[in-house]
Amino acid sequence: MQLHERASTVPTHSYQRQDWQGGYESLKTEYDYWIDDIEGQIPPDLQGTLFRNGPGLLDVNGDAVHHPFDGDGMISAIAFENGRAHFRNRFVRTAAYVEEQQAGKILYRGVFGTQKPGGWLANAFDLRLKNIANTNVVYWGGKLLALWEAADPHRLDPATLETLGKDSLNGILADGEAFAAHPRIDPRCNQDGGAPCMVNFSIKPGLSSTITIFELDPAGNVIRQHAHNVPGFAFIHDFAITENYCIFFQNPIAFNPLPFVFGLRGAGECIKFQPNQPTRIVVIPRHKSRQVQILETQSGFVFHHANAFEQGDEIFIDSICYESFPEVEAGSNFKQVEFDALKPGQLWRFHLNLQQQSVSRKLIEPRCCEFPTMHPEKVGRFCRYLYMGAAHTASGNAPLQAILKVDLESEHRQVWSAAPRGFVSEPIFVERPDGDEDDGWILALVYDATHHRSDVVILDARDLEQGAIARLHLKHHIPYGLHGSFTSELFIP
Repeated sequence: MQLHERASTVPTHSYQRQDWQGGYESLKTEYDYWIDDIEGQIPPDLQGTLFRNGPGLLDVNGDAVHHPFDGDGMISAIAFENGRAHFRNRFVRTAAYVEEQQAGKILYRGVFGTQKPGGWLANAFDLRLKNIANTNVVYWGGKLLALWEAADPHRLDPATLETLGKDSLNGILADGEAFAAHPRIDPRCNQDGGAPCMVNFSIKPGLSSTITIFELDPAGNVIRQHAHNVPGFAFIHDFAITENYCIFFQNPIAFNPLPFVFGLRGAGECIKFQPNQPTRIVVIPRHKSRQVQILETQSGFVFHHANAFEQGDEIFIDSICYESFPEVEAGSNFKQVEFDALKPGQLWRFHLNLQQQSVSRKLIEPRCCEFPTMHPEKVGRFCRYLYMGAAHTASGNAPLQAILKVDLESEHRQVWSAAPRGFVSEPIFVERPDGDEDDGWILALVYDATHHRSDVVILDARDLEQGAIARLHLKHHIPYGLHGSFTSELFIP
């Protein structure tokens, strides 16, 4: 249904909190079936597999995690073949997941505040990290990898989603060594004769932090690796690439580890935003011969970047920026968040002049938005179109209920909305072969509170407002996820 057909029936406050909360229930069943409840038609030329990752288990035997970011990772796979679609989900069998399921209770502390039973005495000095493999999933070099930014990836069978064990990138990573959850695919790497490569990073934070860059060829081999020290504690979730640079936003935060060490708080609850400190932009050349540069801009917090590109000695980065870090408070309940009391994430463009060592920025999209995506052939280059999850209303803060398309040249916007009872996840752009930049489809999981189930929604990326091409009704809900990817490879067991 088109947005203008729904707008008159959706109140200004476009959601009910209890509807939104329903998407944060655990899904404990693992499914495997052909989707047969479909509105519309799946495009016959949409071929391949959509993989999604996110916290599927938000409690252990009834004991809730403190924050969804602490939930165990669950992979969903939707395979499209000749106008049909197949669904499968499996939990990532990390060592900690298996231990806790066997014990029937929480055995590990979570980064975002989940504690073991027994109060601070049971948690003090237990600094073990639980690799929850819940943030992203990517198919590269013949491997399907579930990613969590603070530790090593888990390899899965792409057809069955069976967990095959941790993956060291052919011996490059030590056991437990970090490999971030936001790799970028350079479609035409100028160091490899125009072949694609996957670029990723790791962070080792401290009083000074180490950023390590990894570049992997299409076979999954690490062909370039270099490490750089930057001053201060670095809490960095995502980065952007251009043809010649990796760009990191070092958010202005302070970390006091003592409450974590003494069992009083999770590590993520010990992070405090420093509004009087600047955000540092760390520009690391992908070619070793060039120097690292650090520029400063006004205080803000960035989780996700949309894209970056170069023009001479200038770099432009499009990012979702928040006025401050949404801190996780001890004793708080994430399901009771007051959206109206928080400032929204908005799309900003940052303009770096490397010669003059200057940074300027401008607001591109004031609507509350997150999870940007784009045509994969435009990564690291100028792109005209961005797609994001967004609030239904044009102002204020709210859950994501819509998909927003922004034309960065004409400044035209298109919005498709699932309000009032639908809540969207990260959109994924799937290109039509040999088409224009916006010729393709947007795929998104949408939680439908009316039926307590999730839909796989397919939109025409050229015209969101014509409505959904197809809505694939799943037999169950999928808890709100984080990130995912699409491959043209077809994986149906």
